[in-house]
Amino acid sequence: MSTQTLTIAGVCFQDATSRLLTVRKRGSHKFQLPGGKLDAGESPLAAALREVAEEILVELRSEDLTLLGSWSAPAANEANTRINATVFVSGLIVAPVASAEIEELQWVDLADNPQGSEHFAPLLRTHVFGALRARV
Repeated sequence: MSTQTLTIAGVCFQDATSRLLTVRKRGSHKFQLPGGKLDAGESPLAAALREVAEEILVELRSEDLTLLGSWSAPAANEANTRINATVFVSGLIVAPVASAEIEELQWVDLADNPQGSEHFAPLLRTHVFGALRARV
């Protein structure tokens, strides 16, 4: 069986106590970053801005985001699928609202060592949590 690869963009938001915002899509079990697949011809930055506006009703400008990194990982909710992800960080404190396909929001304390939890997408566990901790 062949593996497909999706190209996605995600955004890290942290609150005043440095907890990370994660979202769970309707019909899925794993929490991931707000964001999603790039449309044809769309840049990762443009996709991040669009997806955040759709999923959590947060309007950003390109200057609100800085690159955290780009990684590949197994997809969280799709079998035989990998993702190539570009992940951005926003320094803004936001008040997200679950919208579109987002069913649940969860703020995660990185000090709780969440990378060991199967509750989170592989991208978060293997790359994002550690990259965010390294920035401090």
